[in-house]
Amino acid sequence: MTTKRTIRTLTIGGAAAAALTLVVAAPAAAETTVPEPSTFTSAFTVMATPDQVINNDGVATPGETGATGTFDFRINSDTEVICYDITLSGVTGDYMSPAKTATHIHQAAAGKAGPPRIAFPNPVDQGDGTRTSSGCLQGPFTTGVMNDAGADTGTGFTLAQIEADPAGFTGDTHTASFAAGVVRGQLTQVPVGGVDTGLGGAAASGDQDSGLALGAGALGLTGVLGAAAFVAVRRHRSHQA
Repeated sequence: MTTKRTIRTLTIGGAAAAALTLVVAAPAAAETTVPEPSTFTSAFTVMATPDQVINNDGVATPGETGATGTFDFRINSDTEVICYDITLSGVTGDYMSPAKTATHIHQAAAGKAGPPRIAFPNPVDQGDGTRTSSGCLQGPFTTGVMNDAGADTGTGFTLAQIEADPAGFTGDTHTASFAAGVVRGQLTQVPVGGVDTGLGGAAASGDQDSGLALGAGALGLTGVLGAAAFVAVRRHRSHQA
């Protein structure tokens, strides 16, 4: 499918814009930016570090020393909406990726390579050594990367796949100096109630409360710290709003 787009270019000196029409390939559908929904079916966090980066051949390829990333996701799989809060610290240099952005969810287990399924807006430098990005996207999703069959790697992907196997997905971002990834980490599920109510209230079911009680054993130390960081970030941003 093709579509006509009018592209305007400006000279550096500020001369009048010149318009030209190009015929370019365009996906039949792509994710759209949407408001945050009132409910979510699941929530996840990622504690991304340089030592977890794997290249496309499955070989450990450490990212930027000292860099870290926190990726918080809230999902409504009924409506194919994913909301994200991403914070990178200690990441330097320009983003670079063959995908349409350099910040992704890949379908890849720990220590394994895998294709990107969702591409997020790259976190923006805040001037204090951190980069942040927040918002909500609704599928169908596209990544700009084509598989061997010539289809976008987001084609056919649904958020229910993350809910069915969160450990099979990873969050990462890429820069020119660290093409394999500057930081990476696996998704860990956290209580949905932590998003809006601080681990409790109407948004949390009895099963979720039980899951929280077992958190230290089921998630391990990393999962518990991730859940706490997730709640703290959401509370902080709620107060700022």
